[in-house]
Amino acid sequence: MDTLLAQLSAESIAANAARIAPYVRRTPVLEVDGGDFGCEGVRFVFKLEFLQQAGSFKARGAVTHMLTRPVPASGVVAASGGNHGVAVAYAAQRLGISATIFVPKIASMAKQEQIRSYGARLEIAGERYADALEASEAFLRSTGALPIHAFDQVQTLLGQASVGLEFERDAPHLDAVLVAVGGGGLIGGIASWYRERVPVIGVEPELAPTLRRALDAGQPVDAPADGIAADSLAPRRIGELAFQIAHRFVKTSLLVTDDAIVAAQRALWRILRVVVEPGGAASFAAITSGVFKPSRGQTLGILLCGANTTAVRFD
Repeated sequence: MDTLLAQLSAESIAANAARIAPYVRRTPVLEVDGGDFGCEGVRFVFKLEFLQQAGSFKARGAVTHMLTRPVPASGVVAASGGNHGVAVAYAAQRLGISATIFVPKIASMAKQEQIRSYGARLEIAGERYADALEASEAFLRSTGALPIHAFDQVQTLLGQASVGLEFERDAPHLDAVLVAVGGGGLIGGIASWYRERVPVIGVEPELAPTLRRALDAGQPVDAPADGIAADSLAPRRIGELAFQIAHRFVKTSLLVTDDAIVAAQRALWRILRVVVEPGGAASFAAITSGVFKPSRGQTLGILLCGANTTAVRFD
């Protein structure tokens, strides 16, 4: 654990944020009156990470891998529910590297189309993320390509930690930060940055409670992998490295229903004209559903982390 924390020190996170800056966006924050959403006396500060390159925070980790690890002639390989694959394809295109991406059948067509648009080779493998991961590992063994894991590598955590760095610099007086959890790379990176200076609270779909199950068991364990956000928040279990960070720095993970996630998406569109995918709205669903009840006078940071969706039509 001490070695992992040293690799994710404030100095390392800041140095990497500068390294990847030419390839990723410093996404803005938007502060709004909680009364707009029925929470009087509260302020919400949204981190608009859905405006990131490739449509989600995962571009940060993907670029970090390719800038800090030697890439063989066979290129890179990744397994993904969708967003990580899009991010790896984007980073590979920007850096002139070949990429092969494995996704399960549940990956949205929007994400599949984005992966292809960046010039990556796309392979459909199995029903869930775990199936795509197994297929990617077979490809790795046969080709020697560089594996880029969606959440359970130090480079991934280091890249995602830059979200926390930016959030604190742009909104230094938050009382808590709510973060959606899938494999744990995002919350692990953000918690590595804050290190309890600000409470970091996980939010997960009830049908894919990877962090909650792990916290209850004291170690990563298999969890259900279903629900509306299954293409972004439903690996079989939390990452080993991310769990080490979460177990140390994340006090709890809240569970929200699919209906609550959809309601949060609709509220964000109705009030702010912001469109995010289900996984991107999960953190806010904890508030709109009442699972998390803010206290009057609080200022809450809410990460809106992805927008790779076909939910909007322009006629």
